[in-house]
Amino acid sequence: MMDGLFTLADRLVELRDRKDALQDELKAINAEIKEIDRELAGMMLAEELQNFVRNGKMFYLRTETYVSAVADRKPDLIDWLKENGLGELVQETVHPRTLTATVKELLEEEGELPDGLEDLVNVYEETTVGLRKATSRRR
Repeated sequence: MMDGLFTLADRLVELRDRKDALQDELKAINAEIKEIDRELAGMMLAEELQNFVRNGKMFYLRTETYVSAVADRKPDLIDWLKENGLGELVQETVHPRTLTATVKELLEEEGELPDGLEDLVNVYEETTVGLRKATSRRR
């Protein structure tokens, strides 16, 4: 029994460590992709190339537009959108973690969900294994 338990525990640690290493590697690769993309676009602009073909792949310039609300002006932006016929862009949302914390609190206080809420949310529990660095004491 304990051999199987320890084998699974060791495998879980191994997999989580590998996942962390892969995530670090992915971050580094994404950073390199971004830098090379920026350099290549700059060279293409300098050479006035809209596109070129290399090894069966077409490389072409494209321009992406990114927009975000000014940090402390989001309520003003929402008001402006509504006042200017763009209210359909505005969506009310509840962050999943906030909803989870609120529902857990309601369940702890009441023992059940309030009337009407039980039909609006799905609640399930999942038991997993947590990991943390152990003190020097071993079992």
